[in-house]
Amino acid sequence: MNGRASGRTATLRYFGTIGAPTWGDDVKFLLTMHMNPEVWNGLSEETRQEVMNGQGAFITKIRESGEMISTQALTGPEDAAVVRVRGGVPVVTDGPFIESKEFLAGFYLVECESRERALEVAAMIPDAAVEGLGIEVRPVLFFADAETPLDFA
Repeated sequence: MNGRASGRTATLRYFGTIGAPTWGDDVKFLLTMHMNPEVWNGLSEETRQEVMNGQGAFITKIRESGEMISTQALTGPEDAAVVRVRGGVPVVTDGPFIESKEFLAGFYLVECESRERALEVAAMIPDAAVEGLGIEVRPVLFFADAETPLDFA
């Protein structure tokens, strides 16, 4: 597990109906953190700080295990914009795409040997221990970065 696709080529093919992934080499997983402002604002300042400080310890742990690829934290949906192209013209709508109690607050991209390990890693994220919050674990179907050669055959 090196967190990089070095020496690999990213291949994108039409998948039709997507079934369960085939486990072989290490698999990338997106661990998404969803924020519910009502839940978050109901926590004490001390608990919120523990969750935030715990991110650093979690990052250190999965870097050391070689499973860390990247992480990103996002602003709230009030800062979002949706772009649609209609008749060749971009149309931009400001604000959240949908009204919801929860929104995508951030994610970790990890590379694990199995789904079971990805679930273990997700359970280490401090947000997972907060009642009303949780971590969604999804296998990555396609991955490319700035350096990965692409094969769209």
